[in-house]
Amino acid sequence: MDKLLEKLKEYLHMETEIPFEEFSEYYRNLIAELNQTFSDLDKENRVKALYICSIVQSNADARAKESKVNAKTFKKISAKCAFWSDAIKFNLGKDGMSAEEIEHATEEINDSI
Repeated sequence: MDKLLEKLKEYLHMETEIPFEEFSEYYRNLIAELNQTFSDLDKENRVKALYICSIVQSNADARAKESKVNAKTFKKISAKCAFWSDAIKFNLGKDGMSAEEIEHATEEINDSI
């Protein structure tokens, strides 16, 4: 998750929007990482994954409204990220974190960026 978070930080500091292909590639890498490592992630990395999913989801939502050509793809990306966000929140809750603690942990990541 650290590598994906570092790349996300780089994207968030950019002045221009990344091209569709690069956004799509980042999303595919994120989903592949979650599919491979989700059950082995510790609490800290699950919070990072949640943060990344929420940023990608909101970005995909915004892009879906702007792009006629790729709107359907962006909507799928958003839906898949929402699914993963829900799964991560559920698992963090099972690990004993309250919704407020989860929110606070993701805000800390956001503040550090």
